[in-house]
Amino acid sequence: MPRTLKTKPGAERCRFTPDVIETYNVTGPSTLLEFLIASMPQRKRTNVKELLKHNSVKVGNLVTTQFDYPLKPGDVVAVNLTREWPRFYNRRVQLVYEDDDIIVIHKGYGLLSMGNDKVKEGTAYSILKDYVKWQDPRNKIFIVHRLDRDTSGLMMYARNVQAKEAMQHNWNNMVLDRTYLAVVEGKVDDDEGEIRSYLAENSRYEVYSTDNPEEGQLAVTRYKVLKRANGYSLLEVSLDTGRKNQIRVHMKDMGHPIAGDRKYGAKTSPIHRLALHARTLRFVHPITRELMSFTTPIPAAFASMVKVGGKDI
Repeated sequence: MPRTLKTKPGAERCRFTPDVIETYNVTGPSTLLEFLIASMPQRKRTNVKELLKHNSVKVGNLVTTQFDYPLKPGDVVAVNLTREWPRFYNRRVQLVYEDDDIIVIHKGYGLLSMGNDKVKEGTAYSILKDYVKWQDPRNKIFIVHRLDRDTSGLMMYARNVQAKEAMQHNWNNMVLDRTYLAVVEGKVDDDEGEIRSYLAENSRYEVYSTDNPEEGQLAVTRYKVLKRANGYSLLEVSLDTGRKNQIRVHMKDMGHPIAGDRKYGAKTSPIHRLALHARTLRFVHPITRELMSFTTPIPAAFASMVKVGGKDI
């Protein structure tokens, strides 16, 4: 027999219930369960264990169900008495950091940073939008900068207009360091160098270099060689400017296109992807003005391309 609904279908699901959150400051070493029991004497031990079991407890920004999770002085434990805390999981997007103003992620390769005329869903933006709206339907997410679809690595989104505008209006002053890793074809002779040109785009959406400042925008790329082996060079690349496809075009101009970059002249694709990764992101927090610094390890596939005899060089 069909179930009788007391409300319109979906109405109960869409109703937003405000969270009831209790927070406790840790003043001495302890384990999580024992700390919660001591901090919530009005609740039975079994009730506290249920809260922990059902993802209603987090330490800082980390949701945990580990009863013996070690606490240290200065930690803040938050208990959501209304529902479980959202736990973010997506195989193509890794949540690196979040607070009330920003979200920092590790974006997988092959994933658009935001939608376009043809693709609206399944982008990093839409994935994060669904996540923040799960927390509260009134929440929003804003684009601050982008990575190419086939570039992996660190990028940031804003969670409110104030943070978005602070970053976009002061980008060059707020962002202190952005470095990339690129595996390029051939042996780059100079240990370090700089490429400078004006970048323009043709009708086929291909970016190219020109010496004419009236035709394009100035782009400056700096690089340092980390390893050379097997007909490839692993470079650390930093940007003085942030133009579309800048690193890809400048590597082509240098005569060493990025491995896997058929669009800009690569002849090989040993790891079946563009070998470009946003490794480091260091910036001033748009609201608190704290220094924020994030880095990722060298992707294993990149390291494998410049190994000799199975060992790093």
